[in-house]
Amino acid sequence: MSTLLLDRAGLEVRSDGQALALYEGGVRRGTVPLALLERCIIQGGQTQLDSGVLLKLAEAGVTTVLFSPRAGRRVATLLGPAHRDAAVRMAQALRCTDAPWCAQWARDIVRAKLARQRRVLRHWLAERADARKPLSDALAAVEAALLRLADSGEAGELNADSLRGIEGAAARAHFAGLAAVLPPALGFAGRNRRPPRDAANVCLSLGYTMLHIEAVQACQISGLDPLLGFYHRPAFGRESLACDLIEPLRASVDLWVWELLRSRRLREEHFSFDHGACLLGKAGRSIYHAAWAQEARPLRRWLRQRAADLARHLRGEGLAWVESDPADDEALASESG
Repeated sequence: MSTLLLDRAGLEVRSDGQALALYEGGVRRGTVPLALLERCIIQGGQTQLDSGVLLKLAEAGVTTVLFSPRAGRRVATLLGPAHRDAAVRMAQALRCTDAPWCAQWARDIVRAKLARQRRVLRHWLAERADARKPLSDALAAVEAALLRLADSGEAGELNADSLRGIEGAAARAHFAGLAAVLPPALGFAGRNRRPPRDAANVCLSLGYTMLHIEAVQACQISGLDPLLGFYHRPAFGRESLACDLIEPLRASVDLWVWELLRSRRLREEHFSFDHGACLLGKAGRSIYHAAWAQEARPLRRWLRQRAADLARHLRGEGLAWVESDPADDEALASESG
């Protein structure tokens, strides 16, 4: 499965049976079978297409993501047909009101996130002996955060604020480690966003966005509501469960961004600056998304398995709240199979 990136002026996309036909200047340039697509990314408003193309993409289960022309901000996501199992969402909504359950979920999420940060820092330490001091300091801070998390959990003293404090301290240490291994010329001194002000932060922001989209799709496939999170509490306009799911994988994106910049697959000429904001140009976006299509595969499998496990657990709880209809059971079995 692959990604179709539509990021060129004068490009027109038409529906052609079970494929998309690409035209440029009225001349047919190629065909993309829908069966080969996992997602379609539309950058800005340069590509021409009609609602029939979007309908074909949705019917084929292809996730379509619309990004703003320059800033790279996700504007909208079009998913395929929604899962119809009400039992999962009933139980999910009820669990959002269960404070002890949410607290345990949150602890597990943060513990998994810190454990992966520790793994990535150890990898950098093995690769970059010249940065041993800052990396050792960062690793010690993350390990201390893990111990504090364990001690607080056992003592029953961990509330939401203290959990966020532990997570924040580990994140600052982790990004200090990343700053130690990135080329100094990139000017990375820690996380910044809205807008990102250096090349590394542009890549990190886009990577987290792409990972978040994968999590939303995993929720959709499993019948979960991406808005109803347990660590990231439900909030207007935020896909909180997707935010929960991606936390343990963020350090994997950080490691990938480091490799992408270290290998110079993305270079200085792929970025530009506009009023303090760093922007990834068209050539850079093409390289980035091609690389992400490879990187995303194991992360996607992890997210879908995690979402499926959660949905299976919740469905068992939610069945008591929904009517049973043999026809509905048959439809659910057909969707799952």
